[in-house]
Amino acid sequence: MSLSVRVIPCLDVADGRVVKGVNFQNLKDAGNPIELADKYYKDGADELTFLDVNATVDNRSTMYDLVTACAEKVFIPLTVGGGIREVDDVSRLLSAGADKVSVGSAGISDPDLLSRISNRFGNQVLVISLDIKRSEKTQSGFLVTTHGGRNETDLDALQWVTKVIELGAGELLVNSIDADGTREGFDEEMLTAIRDISTVPIIASGGAGKASDFPVAAAAGADAILAASIFHEGSVSIAKAKAELKLAGYETR
Repeated sequence: MSLSVRVIPCLDVADGRVVKGVNFQNLKDAGNPIELADKYYKDGADELTFLDVNATVDNRSTMYDLVTACAEKVFIPLTVGGGIREVDDVSRLLSAGADKVSVGSAGISDPDLLSRISNRFGNQVLVISLDIKRSEKTQSGFLVTTHGGRNETDLDALQWVTKVIELGAGELLVNSIDADGTREGFDEEMLTAIRDISTVPIIASGGAGKASDFPVAAAAGADAILAASIFHEGSVSIAKAKAELKLAGYETR
């Protein structure tokens, strides 16, 4: 859908530090979020995503400060997610300097929250976070989960995608629980299935291991591609990811 494919580093933040792990377990320190955000901005990232891993009241005030400090140095869109349960949470994050918010579990327990956010701020602000795993329990073969894949819902992923778009989603952050942490590439089948029914942009997440995985995700229908650990550790650079996309015929910014 996009004119060019976006590359988005994801920074999982806990207690004011970037952490890395698999499905939010065995977290290890990965650096200062402002320094990393500034580095990725200079390296050519198209956007940044901050995820509040703890999503506690104490951590939330830290997150607001981080968003403000980041917005003062980094002039690309900033999405913030984790623990957003009320419209007022969105208002405070936007006031702090966020451009978009990512909502996951709260939208499952209170779908009307999504329409309230979209109606108040516009659907360009609302990104729906989808942690999806393969399952024989659903008609599509894909199931929505919460808590990093540890808790299963009874929601068919494709039916939920249709629902959240109706409620005002402006973008879908599609994370494959099966691929996450494997570094064996994105779930092409899942992305294609969602692309076939989605009328809004899709961000692919979960499974990035090498630069050549990026054009594969784009071919499956991703408008943007998100990764974390491979950027943090330097095994793949943003420039290399974009070079692989260009080599495969995709435009980048």
